[in-house]
Amino acid sequence: MNILRTAALLAFMTALFMLIGGMLGGFTGALIALAIAITTNFWAFWTSDKAVLRRYQAIPIDGGDVYDLTAKLATNAGLPMPTLYVIESEQPNAFATGRNPQNAAVALNSGIVKILTPEELGGVIAHELAHIDNRDILTMSITATLAGAISMLGQFSLFAGRGNQRTNPLIAIGAAMLAPFAAMLVQMAISRTREYSADKRGAQICGNPKALASALKKIHNAAHQIPNQRAENNPATAHMFIINPLRGTKRDNLFATHPNTQNRIDALNQMAAQQK
Repeated sequence: MNILRTAALLAFMTALFMLIGGMLGGFTGALIALAIAITTNFWAFWTSDKAVLRRYQAIPIDGGDVYDLTAKLATNAGLPMPTLYVIESEQPNAFATGRNPQNAAVALNSGIVKILTPEELGGVIAHELAHIDNRDILTMSITATLAGAISMLGQFSLFAGRGNQRTNPLIAIGAAMLAPFAAMLVQMAISRTREYSADKRGAQICGNPKALASALKKIHNAAHQIPNQRAENNPATAHMFIINPLRGTKRDNLFATHPNTQNRIDALNQMAAQQK
C-alpha cells in the first residue's frame, strides 16, 4: 500500500509540474517541467531524507543514554538500529526519515530530553520506530521534499510572469496560487490514520501506552508555546513530526496533517486499560 501511495504522489507531482510548466510556456514549457519533475522525483527518492536532516541542521549521535535506549527499542521492534540525530531546538519534538529500515534515521529536538521522563522519551522513540516499521518514512520524506518543490515552482511562476511579456500575468498568478493549494493536497495525501497506527505500534514496542500518551500531552502543550523557526520556515515538513511543530497561523493551517492530540491520548489510554 505504501509503495502505491508513494507512486501516486510521484505521479501527482509530475502532472503538477507539467501543468504549471504548460501554463507558463506551452508545450515546450510542459516538456521542460517534465524533465525537472523526473529529476526531482529521482533526487527525492534517494536523498530526501538527507535533505530534511540538513534543513534542520541535525547532528548525529553515536553514544549515550538516548542512543542506548534507541538501540534497545529497535531490538524490541525487530529493526536495524537507525542513525540517531539531535536538532538544536527548545521545542520538544521528533521525527523519523529514510527510504527504508536499513537507511532510516530518528531525529530528536534537544528540548525533548529536558521535559520528558526516560519512559516518556522511550514512548516517543518507539513511535518513530513504528513509522519505520510501518514503512511510512519514505512517503513522509518524499512528500516533504516535493511539497517544498511545489512552493518553489509557484514562486518561480510569479517571477517568470513578470519577466516574460508572452506570459499572461493572470496565468502566472493562478499558477502561484495553485502551488500552495497543491502542496496542501500532497500533505493531506498522507493519511492521518498513520499517526494512530504509529501510536499503537509504538506503545507495543515500548510496552507502555500511558508513557507515550503522557509524552504526547507534554509535547503538544510545549509546541504551542515554544516556536520552532526552522519548521515555520519549512512548513512542508510539519507532517513528519510526532506533534505539529507549527504555531497555528493561517499559513500553517494548510499543512495541518496531524489528528487531534487528545483523541490520540484517549486511544492510548484505552489501549492501556485493555492491557490490565
